Amino acid sequence: MNSPIRRAIGILGGGQLGQMLAQAGTSLGARFMVLDPGENPPAACVAGQIRAAYDDEAAAARLGQANEVVTYEFEHLALPAVAAAAAHAELHPSLKALETVQDRIRQKNFLAAQGIATAVFAPVLTEADLATAALAVPGKAVLKTARDGYDGKGQRRLATAVDLPAAWEALGRVPCVLEGFVTFSRELSLVSTRARDGQMVFYPLVENHHEHGILRLTTAPAADITADLQRQAEDAARALTEALAYVGTFTIEFFQVGDRLVVNEVAPRVHNSGHWTIEGAVTSQFENHVRALMGLPLGDTSPRGYAAMVNLVGVMPDPLALCALPGLHFHDYAKAPRRGRKLGHATLVDADPERLRQRVVEVLALGGFEV
Repeated sequence: MNSPIRRAIGILGGGQLGQMLAQAGTSLGARFMVLDPGENPPAACVAGQIRAAYDDEAAAARLGQANEVVTYEFEHLALPAVAAAAAHAELHPSLKALETVQDRIRQKNFLAAQGIATAVFAPVLTEADLATAALAVPGKAVLKTARDGYDGKGQRRLATAVDLPAAWEALGRVPCVLEGFVTFSRELSLVSTRARDGQMVFYPLVENHHEHGILRLTTAPAADITADLQRQAEDAARALTEALAYVGTFTIEFFQVGDRLVVNEVAPRVHNSGHWTIEGAVTSQFENHVRALMGLPLGDTSPRGYAAMVNLVGVMPDPLALCALPGLHFHDYAKAPRRGRKLGHATLVDADPERLRQRVVEVLALGGFEV
């Protein structure tokens, strides 16, 4: 007897990721509802909305009661509210996955327990930890808040351990993790999806370029990726998702150090570096996440050629100029402009990698990056 297909899906968060999840799932017969405190968030154009704070447990419970399965579009959520939704509907990824990943110290310990290579790290929970952390990570390092930091926020770079007390003070004396600086050749990421039955699919490794801590450009597939590098990435994703009994799309950000990969961070969700898959892969990361939630077989992740995704941040270039570029796919999140805010993205797909590079230069020349 076939398992029932879940068609009613709730999303904690109604931003652009929620919007793209709903857009991908509508063609599969799913309907969506988001919980978001904003007025007309991006996902509201394609999903119903419960307008409430993310830590509103009663509202989260209503989201669960109205849907068969609940997911989330970002990990900085109050666990009691997520648990309230999970009391009435299936939750994927699980509460355990969210709890493990949303705290950087817990995430680093989890990675280490699975034998996954990361930067040397040490927790800084109290003032008493400063000396111990400085001994464990004595050289060039990065101090990151354990919770809520993203897009370069909640971080301080340290030239030496002498700078640690001042950096911790600047971050508000909150729990942090001190990470040794990794000398790397480039930043890569792997997006994968795991189904309810353990089936996994993997997208090719992609190369990411950041400015001021915010992703500016992703190229897919990354150039000069060996079969061994792809295997290392897939092995890490398989080990981590199996340990969490994970269901849904999962992302790992890596540093490439010679012929090996070192994990920077993981994300229990669809990811900015996977936006290229909407036009650039047979099945997008969003559709595969929804397929996993619904209980459907996962789709083909093969690229449709070479792709590039450019983030539009802080200020939106002229849409007329963007859309005038041949073959460009324009995504406008309909957000009010603000420094450092992701307002949209543009994707290009081409059979020729050199021609693609030239077209990316045209897009970058139009601006769309203000932090």
